[in-house]
Amino acid sequence: MLKKLLSIVALSGFIPLSAYAQLNVFTCEPEWAQLASELGGQHVKARSATTAYQDPHYIQARPSLIAKARRADLLICTGAELEIGWLPVLLERSANAAIQPGKLGHFMAADFVDMMEKLDRVDSSMGHVHAAGNPHFQTDPRRMIQVAKALTQRLIDLDPANTDDYRAQGNAFQQRMTSSIQQWSAQASALKGLSMVVHHRSWVYMNDWLGLNEVAALEPKPGIPPSTAHLSQLLEQMKNEPAKAIIYSAYQSPKAADWLSNRTQIPALKLNSTVLPDQSLHAFYQSLIDSLLEVAQ
Repeated sequence: MLKKLLSIVALSGFIPLSAYAQLNVFTCEPEWAQLASELGGQHVKARSATTAYQDPHYIQARPSLIAKARRADLLICTGAELEIGWLPVLLERSANAAIQPGKLGHFMAADFVDMMEKLDRVDSSMGHVHAAGNPHFQTDPRRMIQVAKALTQRLIDLDPANTDDYRAQGNAFQQRMTSSIQQWSAQASALKGLSMVVHHRSWVYMNDWLGLNEVAALEPKPGIPPSTAHLSQLLEQMKNEPAKAIIYSAYQSPKAADWLSNRTQIPALKLNSTVLPDQSLHAFYQSLIDSLLEVAQ
């Protein structure tokens, strides 16, 4: 890990402490690996436990992930119980004291975001919901800026030798994203009020950002697979209140969306809910707007 590498470098006597050392960052989702890379630059090496084609709710704490977590200087996850089914096991089995709750190396993005849909009470009858709020805030660049501010400071706390670089890269990211949000608002003006059916209620932050109108969900309750009876009800609803698109994530089965689309002629739209490999966060948000504009015509 970083501390051991710093000690080895220091003992050499002639190589600067920061010459080869990188913060080893392990993230639960791809958006946080990308954010860490954009904020940390050459000082960070980030890997994600999941891809855009995996549902972050349902991941196994495989030996390969445990090994990566064991070597991490910093763990970044969404939090808000999104990873409740596997992250606790990963933390326990990694036996890495640096990334346990309460340590500098433990960073939950949800702790720094204005959360929507907070609940005072949760029970099994409500489906897969989260008391702390809806955890799918990565689809809103405004909230990504909130996380970026906090993560920049965390990188500084962990690696103070490179404070100036982290501050410069953090400020550049925030300025770039703020400027882009203004441009995206103009581009997305035609999307205001666009009605949409979603597979899972994972787009509420994108809807809040762009002013979209979610009129129904393919899941009868969050996390409950679409049933024939529920889809039939939606079919009747769409006759009176047709939507412009039926949206599902890249990691979700298209069967329910295609079933409703074929019977209503409402286009089914697959959207990536996070970055693809080698895709910047800016390009990810632009892709959301471009895809939505295609069905809004």
